[in-house]
Amino acid sequence: MTNVLDYLYASTARLPDKAALADPDTCLTYRQLTDYARAAGTVLAGHCSPRQPVAVFMEKCCAAVATFYGAVHAGCFYTFLDPSLPAARLSHVLQVLQPAALVTDAKHLAGAQALNAGCPVLLAEEVFAAAADETVLAARRAAACDTDPLYCNFTSGSTGVPKGVAVCHRSVIDFIEQFVPVFGLEENDVFANQAPLDFDVSVKDLYSALKTGARVELLPRSYFSFPTKLMDHLAARQVTVLVWAVSALCIVSTMKGLEYNRPEHIRRVLFSGEIMPCKHLAYWRGFYPDALFVNLYGPTEITCNCTYHVVTGAEEGTLPMGHAFANERVFLLDGDDHEVTAATPDVPGEVCVAGTALALGYYNDPERTAAAFTQNPLNLLWPERIYRTGDLARYGKDGLLYFAGRKDFQIKHMGHRIELGEIEAAAAAQPGVERTCCIYLHESQTLLLVYSGSAEKRPLLTALRGVLPQFMLPTAFLKLEQLPVTKNGKLDRAAMTAAYEAAKEAEKAEKAARRAAKAAANGGN
Repeated sequence: MTNVLDYLYASTARLPDKAALADPDTCLTYRQLTDYARAAGTVLAGHCSPRQPVAVFMEKCCAAVATFYGAVHAGCFYTFLDPSLPAARLSHVLQVLQPAALVTDAKHLAGAQALNAGCPVLLAEEVFAAAADETVLAARRAAACDTDPLYCNFTSGSTGVPKGVAVCHRSVIDFIEQFVPVFGLEENDVFANQAPLDFDVSVKDLYSALKTGARVELLPRSYFSFPTKLMDHLAARQVTVLVWAVSALCIVSTMKGLEYNRPEHIRRVLFSGEIMPCKHLAYWRGFYPDALFVNLYGPTEITCNCTYHVVTGAEEGTLPMGHAFANERVFLLDGDDHEVTAATPDVPGEVCVAGTALALGYYNDPERTAAAFTQNPLNLLWPERIYRTGDLARYGKDGLLYFAGRKDFQIKHMGHRIELGEIEAAAAAQPGVERTCCIYLHESQTLLLVYSGSAEKRPLLTALRGVLPQFMLPTAFLKLEQLPVTKNGKLDRAAMTAAYEAAKEAEKAEKAARRAAKAAANGGN
């Protein structure tokens, strides 16, 4: 198998009239999805050479996914552009991508034209109405190979500049061929797609469904602001599988959504992106004691996930990252590029990954590609590419890997090296704390703990004194009703820092006003 379209055609041949893809307004059968993709592929082949990028500018919907597969029919690869993103970010992505064509819908046509993408802007409605040309499609398919790019997702870079992660057909096929059987995903499943289409969590939904002949329900982001609407939708669409970001599951548990409506068909809950708080996991497992719960780990650069742990209920504290998927090598390197093994438990090392699932690299960015995708220092005998994740992990005494934070989340404070994740875990274990995030403000040397829940600052600080050394105690607290997250469902540290600075300014203004009022009162006497 060399092309993901093999999944689409096999499922269409078997289940032509079965629903393949749905959003709140549209439903496409496998036959309709294939017809749309073939029409789009024919049109795009007239504008694009093989292996060129196609930008898709519309909201998450059936038309967007059909366009993805259309780009693949044309021998091209796709990048999803979310219309809600800031214009400056979209402009940067287009500058890096230089797409050969941009596909949008009537609703977003004016916005697409305003982007000045430097390529033809095509209307999805017209593209899907075109006639498929078998000769053109067959020629593009014959010229393709499994290392051609399939998609390019732009992730946030540590410098604030988005990086385009290019992933090929072979990497997705390699991963999906493991992912589907390991977790028992099947034709009768219904995937509730929570993730944005430019986030690789959605890859697991789309291609697992294509392989098995299952259905994908595309959930609008707005549903996660209204848990009652979300729960009703999951129940009405008889959803069976959730492959969600941790933050999305936490929204439901924080808002007690399952107490309002417990969708009865859910049988698989797979989560990733952040450390799953024990309290939130317990909430979900309490409602679905017979469901399979899985902790997944892996950055975009290694095609979705490289390790997994099936929750047993016997875990104490932090869930393990578990062990690697087949055909992926996951190992730890210390600061001197020596391997850290299970023979030395609790010694941290950087998580490194080798195998077919590695991305091609960062699109149009050879410098950052060379820095992250490097030769394996443990092997000097032949070229062997690894991806250095920047994440830290350690082996537990049970031989399993445990996440130990980010290399860039390790700080030096009061002469001590501190892992911010350790403070977060200690705070999350306290009564009345729902979610936590610890941020180090270097300029003021402030250890800021941001949290949600009913706990108050002083009792929380007192409790932390009992479990953390003095040098690890937060020096500032910010209580929020809900921790902000990025569009990809990860904690938004920049937004939390801004909220803290705004709270400080408001507090200063309030104190100044009180002093002025007191001075005026004293002057009046």
